[in-house]
Amino acid sequence: MLRFINSKYASILHEGGMIGHVLDGKTKSAIGGVDRNAKRHRLKLKMKVPLMSNRVATARLLVLIVVFAASGCQRHTEIFSHTSAVPPNPVVKPLPENASPQLKQMLAGAIAQAGVTTGYDPSYVALDYPGGDVSETTGVCSDVVVRAFRKAGVDLQKEVHEDMKAARSEYSNKWGANKPDRNIDHRRVLNLMTYFTRQGKSLPVSSSTTDYQPGDIVAWELTSGIDHIGIVTNMLSDSEDSYLIVHNIGAGTRIEDVLFAWNIKGHYRVF
Repeated sequence: MLRFINSKYASILHEGGMIGHVLDGKTKSAIGGVDRNAKRHRLKLKMKVPLMSNRVATARLLVLIVVFAASGCQRHTEIFSHTSAVPPNPVVKPLPENASPQLKQMLAGAIAQAGVTTGYDPSYVALDYPGGDVSETTGVCSDVVVRAFRKAGVDLQKEVHEDMKAARSEYSNKWGANKPDRNIDHRRVLNLMTYFTRQGKSLPVSSSTTDYQPGDIVAWELTSGIDHIGIVTNMLSDSEDSYLIVHNIGAGTRIEDVLFAWNIKGHYRVF
């Protein structure tokens, strides 16, 4: 059913039928997609076409709502919200006086992306090397990290590519590539995780908010089994008991209270 999803949520929904249309409020598109799919199956099976009624259409929409609730999407309410990319009047905690210049540059570079990167596009793109990037208005979750690190003078495109050439067997072969690809390798979460680990930057994963400091890199496994990555900011949550995360999960780069929204699988401190 994914072929019917053409809304802005399509890139972050990996299961369910018309959920993308429902999230965008396009219930007619949702019902129309179900109708077209049902008609194809009826023709294929040579079934008699039933009479349509408003009651049937309403029932279909109710089914969609049930699927939406059962799929676990309610946990992502904050991510699907239409609030500002940056929280209004955030409480910002100053960095320690001895914080490294690179940490300050990286963190400022990460926060500055919120509201600038407004889309999400995982398409494969041939990039310049080094310093290659897609348009700053779009990208994926890993691009938030790559762009932030470049502000601190570290080009992860080059660093990951060189490390993969030196130690290819240490990196995941999930995508079936038989050699490093400088266009995409640095844009994959698993590769960034491996690189940070190989650089000795890995920290224990914990459930304590105090273990996550501004500038830390956090990797998650989403409920759909997909990997995600973001950066801990020095902005505090409304309760002021944890830091907000800058990330892009599909609606552009945003700063949100999602540190423990999903299962944390990686924790790194580079600067």
